[in-house]
Amino acid sequence: MSTTASSATEAAASDRAGASRRQGTFYRGDPGMWSWVLHRITGVLTFFFLFVHVLDTALVRVSPNTYDQVIDTYKTPLVNLLEVGLVGAVLFHALNGIRVMLVDFWSKGPKFQKTMLWVIGVVWVVVMIPGAFFMLKRTAEMLFGGN
Repeated sequence: MSTTASSATEAAASDRAGASRRQGTFYRGDPGMWSWVLHRITGVLTFFFLFVHVLDTALVRVSPNTYDQVIDTYKTPLVNLLEVGLVGAVLFHALNGIRVMLVDFWSKGPKFQKTMLWVIGVVWVVVMIPGAFFMLKRTAEMLFGGN
């Protein structure tokens, strides 16, 4: 076999790989891939929150004074920002979970999965903007004064 033939074969394979990258494949930034990644991340974050929540709630039985101190730390502006992030993560995870169920169990789900992803993105933004405003309002008033 000549080196010219193998070079032509390698070039053709490289061109095919480049074409699939340009069109967007599952592993090259397709919105479905990012929803999959975000679904896993938000699920893990929610799990860790629930784990910490169970532990801090268990402190009531062990040491009520320590429990009160822990709850006082939760009233800080930093934790308020983390709460907004938690609400955003749980909301995305829930909405995307509904989308995943529709894709799996609705016969037309795969056809509309990209559209449904954009819909949950819009719903997430529409819910998060007023939600974040009201969650952060108390902290902003505490930091900067106000009623």
